[in-house]
Amino acid sequence: MSRLAGKTALVTGAGTGIGRAVAERFAREGARVVIADRDAAAAADAAAAIGDAARAAVLDISDEASVEAAFTELAQAGWAPDTVVANAGVQLFGHDAAAADLDLDVWKRTIDINLTGTFLTVKHAVRTMLAAGVGGSIILTGSPTGLNGEGKDFTAYSASKAGIHGLARTVAAAYADRGIRVNTVVPAYTETSLVTTITTDPEARAAIIGRIPLGRAGSPADVEGIMVFLASDDGEFATGSLFAVDGGMTTL
Repeated sequence: MSRLAGKTALVTGAGTGIGRAVAERFAREGARVVIADRDAAAAADAAAAIGDAARAAVLDISDEASVEAAFTELAQAGWAPDTVVANAGVQLFGHDAAAADLDLDVWKRTIDINLTGTFLTVKHAVRTMLAAGVGGSIILTGSPTGLNGEGKDFTAYSASKAGIHGLARTVAAAYADRGIRVNTVVPAYTETSLVTTITTDPEARAAIIGRIPLGRAGSPADVEGIMVFLASDDGEFATGSLFAVDGGMTTL
């Protein structure tokens, strides 16, 4: 398993969940991996679990100074990424709501982290790749809530993910001629620490799984394969596209 040999990947939100699973799979495929997370302890733990092929980077994706400093430090250390997975995000259960009931502060916090944070990650990933002059692959984590009515009670989260889908297409078009590919992966409802409010509520969990044709929740492992494809040379002709790995959820 060496489809990513010679590549250096940065994965945001890689201290836990989908991000950590993808980072670990990238390392198994031969890449050096930067575990980027605002939680220093989680980042350090994930990097230690991988070993010498990984290093931790503490950054807050909603703070441009933090993002820029992390990319600069990595470049200076010889770890400039040619693959970036913009995966970090939040879903504010108990606060996000239907539009008429949504508090502006919840909207702003969600957009600041999910959409602005993804933009800042992409911005500095592109700058790093342009400086290296060899192109690269940027992968964004989307959501079915940005495509259909799954997020009717999550106005801020759904809007942030729809924005991410549009961002990917725009950046892909802008930098295709310089060898930078940008794609979005859309997981189904995936059981991670992000959605414990649902996983601990049998009725809510059953309602969501009932809308997945394959009949089960997703797991972080379900997303690894498509991420490897998009990061690898096998995916060199894929850009500006959306890849749903959702058990058929968005076909309904």
